[in-house]
Amino acid sequence: MDGTALLQQLINGISVGSIYALIALGYTMVYGIIRLINFAHGDIYMLGAYVGFYCTTVFHMSFIPALLVAMVISGLAGMVIERVAYKPLRNGPRMAVLITAIGVSLFLEYAGILVVSPQTRTFPEVFPTTLYTLGGVIISSQQILILLVSLVLMVLLTYIVQRTKIGKAMRAVAFDTDAARLMGINVDMVISSTFGIGSALAGAAGVLVGVYYNSIEPLMGIMPGLKAFVAAVLGGIGIIPGAVLGGFIMGIVEALVSGFISSTYRDAAAFTILIIILLFKPAGLLGKNVREKV
Repeated sequence: MDGTALLQQLINGISVGSIYALIALGYTMVYGIIRLINFAHGDIYMLGAYVGFYCTTVFHMSFIPALLVAMVISGLAGMVIERVAYKPLRNGPRMAVLITAIGVSLFLEYAGILVVSPQTRTFPEVFPTTLYTLGGVIISSQQILILLVSLVLMVLLTYIVQRTKIGKAMRAVAFDTDAARLMGINVDMVISSTFGIGSALAGAAGVLVGVYYNSIEPLMGIMPGLKAFVAAVLGGIGIIPGAVLGGFIMGIVEALVSGFISSTYRDAAAFTILIIILLFKPAGLLGKNVREKV
């Protein structure tokens, strides 16, 4: 195995992995608060990509304003979905909530096809592509941008969760919802905010994918959404550092399989990882096994 080729695939994997990490953070935040796997999360990522597309093509915004608008609209969409689809079923059977999440996902996908048409759109070049060569390894300006934006958003999320009032309320609700309510915390507002923040991160990931791959389409959220879910499980679902770790591992494994075996097996590798983790460490790499009463 050529060392330069290995390093090149690692860099490619880190770029893709940072996007998976952003999407996985939404999964893990929502699960940590209300124990819900929000399968519509990948379609919020698709929504963010289209908002970024229209901001840059129709309204001629530069990258940063388009990214911020996509995050705001995706965050609001996540909060609306939580209020309309999930809140009425919060005390209902888990299976009902799970089926609703799948239904919301299908609704967003086919509403997207109806509204924007099923054709693939070419994402505009928001800034010139520059290639840097370091010791035979090629790094593009898009890869640098994706990594920097992802790291800034992850640091910002960590600050919000650890240092702000809403972040402390999130941790309290995740630890004990009833006790948090007795202490005067508005649980509904905290859950809605969690959906909003997680959805905003997914929207940012959608814009970054558009910039990286230069194409978007209404069903683009299905596979990345599933892979981000695998990443969240891999790191330990409900644990924020675990989602980041799982995302980077997923991206690197995918890049290595594509580069040294075949891109045909790229998706299979992701789900093979899921099976292995569920068999040998169901709580994930950073999770702890907790006995749950049925």
